[in-house]
Amino acid sequence: MTTVIDGKAVAASVIETVKSATQTLETETGVRAGLAVVIVGDDPASHAYVSAKSRMAKECGFLSVQHTLPGETSQEELAALVAELNADPSIHGILVQLPLPKHLQSEPIIQSILPEKDVDGLHVVNAGKVATGDLDGGLVSCTPAGAMVFVRRTHGGDLSGLNAVVIGRSNLFGKPMSALLLAANATVTTAHSRTKDLAAVCRNADILVAAVGRPEMVKADWVKPGALVIDVGINRVAAPERGEGRTKLVGDVAFEECAKVASVITPVPGGVGPMTIAMLMANTIIAAYRKAGQNPPKF
Repeated sequence: MTTVIDGKAVAASVIETVKSATQTLETETGVRAGLAVVIVGDDPASHAYVSAKSRMAKECGFLSVQHTLPGETSQEELAALVAELNADPSIHGILVQLPLPKHLQSEPIIQSILPEKDVDGLHVVNAGKVATGDLDGGLVSCTPAGAMVFVRRTHGGDLSGLNAVVIGRSNLFGKPMSALLLAANATVTTAHSRTKDLAAVCRNADILVAAVGRPEMVKADWVKPGALVIDVGINRVAAPERGEGRTKLVGDVAFEECAKVASVITPVPGGVGPMTIAMLMANTIIAAYRKAGQNPPKF
């Protein structure tokens, strides 16, 4: 019987750990974790994400600060705000919501956030720590960190003897995901659009992670019987069965057919998605514990 992972339930359990850790830190050291979220312009999707993040931060007991800047904000003004937040001892995590308006360069802004406050895990220092296996020193970007929670809950912390295949090599997901699997002793193949006979490579995977952005690309005959399949894709496709002009969200994995072969699989929506905000909260409390000289909780 295939297990379909309930991402919302796993995310809720991560949030419970964050809440109790937040309370413990405040009780024992007087430190309240603080998260600052910065948004520029009026992109509706970005505003929806940001309000969800701010709401969750409040629920976790954090000091939650939101800076909403007008669309015409200059590069210098945004950089000055980040510098101010870097210097603010009450803020442990800084998140600049992407994408920024076209006239702004996001990379210099992201790299100007102090690595120890970079709760998105996008700073080159944090990316480098993940790449070199220093998982206790840096902050791991949220989506791969969330996917690894599923891996650990399925296979434990030591993946010795297991083959993992990650389809996708982006800096945001594919590369850090491969590095995290490698750090847990899996034998890892990073596959991508140029991989020869991709289906054959995937069939060797005990852990198959799809992150390419191509709707339902992974078919049942790509999946090794009994594998763990993690679908990171979010694709909006036409859904005429729901009515004219209607759409639905699907992953990079053809869920219905792959679920018959895999032993554990994540759905889209409701799999990896809910984990991203949960891991953002986890990173914030980890950053607060480190700043207070305490041992952070494990997730």
